[in-house]
Amino acid sequence: MASEYGLLIGGAWVDAGDGGYDIVNPASEQVVGEAPNASVADADAACAAAKAAQPGWARTSPEERCALLAKAADLLDARRDELVALLQAETGATMRVAKTLQVPQAATRFRRYSQVESNIVPLPPAVMPTTPLAPGGIIGALEHRAPVGVVACIASYNFPMTNMAGKLAPALAMGNTVVVKPAWQDPLAVIRMCEVFAEAGFPRGVVNVVSSKTVEPAEALVASPAVDMVSFTGSTAVGCRIAEVAGRGMKRLLLELGGKGAAIVFDDADLGDVLANVSSTWTFHSGQICTAPTRLVVQRGVYDEVVAKLAGMAGHLKVGDPLERDTVVGPVITGAHRDRVEGFVRSALDEGATVVAGGKRPQLDRGFYVAPTLLADATNQMLAAREEIFGPVIVAIPFDDDDEAIAIANDSPYGLYDYVFSADSARAMTVAKQLQAGNVGINTLQRNHEAAFGGFKHSGVGRDGGSWGLHAYSEMQSIIWKG
Repeated sequence: MASEYGLLIGGAWVDAGDGGYDIVNPASEQVVGEAPNASVADADAACAAAKAAQPGWARTSPEERCALLAKAADLLDARRDELVALLQAETGATMRVAKTLQVPQAATRFRRYSQVESNIVPLPPAVMPTTPLAPGGIIGALEHRAPVGVVACIASYNFPMTNMAGKLAPALAMGNTVVVKPAWQDPLAVIRMCEVFAEAGFPRGVVNVVSSKTVEPAEALVASPAVDMVSFTGSTAVGCRIAEVAGRGMKRLLLELGGKGAAIVFDDADLGDVLANVSSTWTFHSGQICTAPTRLVVQRGVYDEVVAKLAGMAGHLKVGDPLERDTVVGPVITGAHRDRVEGFVRSALDEGATVVAGGKRPQLDRGFYVAPTLLADATNQMLAAREEIFGPVIVAIPFDDDDEAIAIANDSPYGLYDYVFSADSARAMTVAKQLQAGNVGINTLQRNHEAAFGGFKHSGVGRDGGSWGLHAYSEMQSIIWKG
């Protein structure tokens, strides 16, 4: 091939129809490599290859499919050092994040879905009387989880390998074939990740990869009559466009979209825990995560104390080169995104908020950096409190009682992940059940990866995670018989 990185179509690595484009390191602003820029014809060819391979892959036993996933996980582990270096360079993630939650988690997700789970869900028999429809009798039934078919997997830039692996593993385990479309900003590690499938022994055409900087190939994937399902992680605006295009073909959708997480802090909360968890909006990939607790909703009795302590913490967080061991806040993905984040901070100031930490661009020679920023004296109606910023910015909002806290948290177009901090576990559980969010953390931001994951409202459609991921990538077929 003309480039080091190519497209994977029908088992062959090929040059992209529209050449290539540079991938830039967000920290150094240096070119990492040239990504293939697929054409619409490339996207169509990938979909056709996946369609042709799907019947044979579906007939492969679950045990064989899962064994191949386990082998792919082993191969990813063997390439860990190479992949960490590449992914870190194109995402700008700190080394701690890249080594723990970016690359290794991809292999972990492959290994999770290498566990064979039955695609049969038994149901109790029903005694049915004779009706004009049919004679009565003991009627048996079961649910058969069948593959959907061809899945277009389109992922976000923040955790490119981990997010894509979370789509590929359950989709492949269920007998679907896939067309992989990584984010245009950082596709290189995903392309490298997909090299392991041929080495592991996956049949040709089961996994296909196209990358592009332009939107037309992605729209071709979504619109293709060969594609039966679209799995997308990214912004709500793009998710709405995907739903519009996919709806014309009645395609299945799994959409994990934006978030504007509310962290409700009651006055009996352990403030040490609050600070350690909420500060992850700054320290965990520079706030580029949809589940971040970006709205800090604090009871008035401890509001000033929480704001003061969090502001003090922000000043001690090192912003800079993600390759240095003591760096905790790296860059955001592009210069354009940095400008967008800074625009939200300016809008908050114009609306009456106060910057108590950050707010100014770090004085660094190069890189797309944003200082950890805390906005106080905010209301839930400010633009910075309503829109997903996707950067290291926290908006602090006071409240008086439980009902007001719940109302503030729910007054959002988003509903992905909220949090409740209180020493009273019963109170926290009561509040959690009233929050309009697909996920609620009580006194923690830690995850349970077997739990269903997805959002309410504009935060998405559908659920994955654990065994729910197998449901997400399957069609439920009811089979009924007379005993």
